[in-house]
Amino acid sequence: MRLHLLPPLATVALAHTIMQSFNGHPQGSGIYMPADDSFISDVNSNSMACNGAPVGYFTSSSDVHTVEAGSEVTGAWLHTLTSTGPDEFADNKVIDSSHKGPVSVWMKKVSDATKNPSSGPGDGWFKISEDGYTNGKWGVDNLIAAGGIQKATVPKCIANGDYLVRFEILALHSASKPGDAQFYMECAQVRVTGGTGAETPTTVSIPGVYKANDPGVTVMIWNNFGKPYPSSYSVPGPRPFQCSGSSSEGNNNTVETNTPVKTNNPVKSGACSSSKGGKNGGGRRMFKRM
Repeated sequence: MRLHLLPPLATVALAHTIMQSFNGHPQGSGIYMPADDSFISDVNSNSMACNGAPVGYFTSSSDVHTVEAGSEVTGAWLHTLTSTGPDEFADNKVIDSSHKGPVSVWMKKVSDATKNPSSGPGDGWFKISEDGYTNGKWGVDNLIAAGGIQKATVPKCIANGDYLVRFEILALHSASKPGDAQFYMECAQVRVTGGTGAETPTTVSIPGVYKANDPGVTVMIWNNFGKPYPSSYSVPGPRPFQCSGSSSEGNNNTVETNTPVKTNNPVKSGACSSSKGGKNGGGRRMFKRM
């Protein structure tokens, strides 16, 4: 009989993360305030664009932060909104280390960035950065090692104007069945200046870019002994947009070997105790510690 072991039980307790700041600006200043720090599991939900509805007394921010085309933007993730830094205490972790998967950054040109998140769902999104799986390391591993700091470069060749910048984490620790992958995302409101406008990125729709049964969304990343084992993985969605002549704006971190990633006979890894498939999901409120 084959013995199935589970990843650490801490997976159940620490299955949350939320963006604390954008370019040093705190949550609520140019960052849309989500309902909680839980995940989205329904890839067809409008909440896939910029997360769910605001909680209580919070509203969409009226702030728009100016960023220079060609410059770097930075988002900072931590376990809860009240977390103070990534350390050994549970609520101060970036995200539980078992929540392995890719991370990415997206942009969408909008007429008014302060209409976030109503302007989020739909076409217009293009990816500018991704970190998938290479040399046994996931994008989430690198994010944790960086203390929750996620960076991307705004393409120099895009047009000036208002944009949403979307930071995404895709946790695959329990994604062996369709609908079990966990998406975390936040959107920042920016105004791009200094762009040449020489190129127009090809865009996709969010929701719509992902399907529940996509091989990069439904995948078994643990072997029968509870150890991470994938030998190849391709980040779902389009490749990151690059200006002509650019060779460094976002790489597709894919490792290819002779053994494919299994998508059946799942090992039951620890999963979050609550999830949300859209705006009315049952996620934990962000001000509560677990």
